Order: sequence, then C-alpha cells, then structure tokens
Amino acid sequence: MAHVISDECINCGACASVCPVECISEGSEHYEVDASACIDCGACEEACPTGAITQE
Repeated sequence: MAHVISDECINCGACASVCPVECISEGSEHYEVDASACIDCGACEEACPTGAITQE
C-alpha cells in the first residue's frame, strides 16, 4: 500500500526530503506520492509535521 497526502499538507517539503526512493513531488495544490514507486517505508508519515500523510 502506498501513502497518500491530504489537503492538510502545508507544502513544507519535509516528506520529500526523507523519501528514500524520491517518489514524493510537489503537486499543484500540495505534495503528492507516486503510488507506483512508493515502497511503503513510512518515513514520510513520520516526518510530516501536520499528520497529512497516511496509508492509502
């Protein structure tokens, strides 16, 4: 299962900086996870200051 980023995202980039497979990128409204590349490690979920990242 991949992780998803909700509208609670504040575009700080903390998640992208810790992703070991670089599957998180800045989207039009908030950061987005490329589900096909996500290895479900949870690093992004732990790094998010707003709790905007959850498992899909």
